[in-house]
Amino acid sequence: MSLRKTQLKRALGAGLLALSSLASAAFPDKPIRLVVPFPAGGAADVMARGMALRLGTELGQQIVIENRGGAGGAPAAEAVAKSAPDGYTLFFATMGTQAINPALYPKLRYDPLTDFVPISLTHITPRVLVVGPTVDARNIGEVIALAKARPGRLTYGSAGNGSSSHLSGALFEMLAGVDMVHVPYKGSAPLMVDVLAGRIDMTFDSYTVYQEHLAAGKVRPLGVTSKARMGVIPNVPTIAESGLKGYDVSNWLGVLAPAGTPKDVVAILNAAVGRAMATPALRQQLVALGIEPAFGTPEEFGALIRAELPKWAEIVKKSGATVE
Repeated sequence: MSLRKTQLKRALGAGLLALSSLASAAFPDKPIRLVVPFPAGGAADVMARGMALRLGTELGQQIVIENRGGAGGAPAAEAVAKSAPDGYTLFFATMGTQAINPALYPKLRYDPLTDFVPISLTHITPRVLVVGPTVDARNIGEVIALAKARPGRLTYGSAGNGSSSHLSGALFEMLAGVDMVHVPYKGSAPLMVDVLAGRIDMTFDSYTVYQEHLAAGKVRPLGVTSKARMGVIPNVPTIAESGLKGYDVSNWLGVLAPAGTPKDVVAILNAAVGRAMATPALRQQLVALGIEPAFGTPEEFGALIRAELPKWAEIVKKSGATVE
């Protein structure tokens, strides 16, 4: 009897595996939903849509963008984590959702490691310290002097509590020894409106979002958050070389799927993302926007997330940043 049960279990297992392989062989046979954790019009949305267009071509199916902003992208991440692990719901994850949120939200309702399976890293982008038209500062030193002369009055906006733009500002405050007011928004697009109008003094945001306004002189770029200068604005120094030694923030983004997604589906998606990100037209477009196109194995992306978690936990602790 025991032998028969064992044989039956093996047969059932083999049958399920065969059905899974057949289903994966047909993947994808319907549109795929890509959840973006910020509103339409922001930097993450721009990057997601450019990638999705070419990814859809590679897969032979439409990639439908679903924007779900707010709370540093936590609700969007949670929604994807609870979705069916069939490859038809993907998450455009950010450094904020996977590495920063766990240190900021004590009751986070998703695990950045166990609730997802990595597909691939896709974008790396530094941020730019942009000041609005009413700020009388032409370099990082003058911003710091202004903040010290007006403690608790200078404002910086972010794409939301717990976002990388929020923590970029908190790290700036910590290293510069200044007290500024953080104003969270539900994404970069609504924030940009207030920066341009002078209602918010500054922001640490993607060059992509402010590119045309920088070119028109409506706002000014004073510093780049990464270790190296950006090729599209070579005359703008890094914040670190402007006096804040140790300042380094480079946002990264990539594609995840819910945990439990079949390995062969993950392999199909990974290969398609690689082909999409290698498209010359897309790469040229991204580089012009100050964004580095990226690609790698699921294992490499998973290793990056694991390495970034303790790094940002330490920065959050030292900076005193909160989401309250």
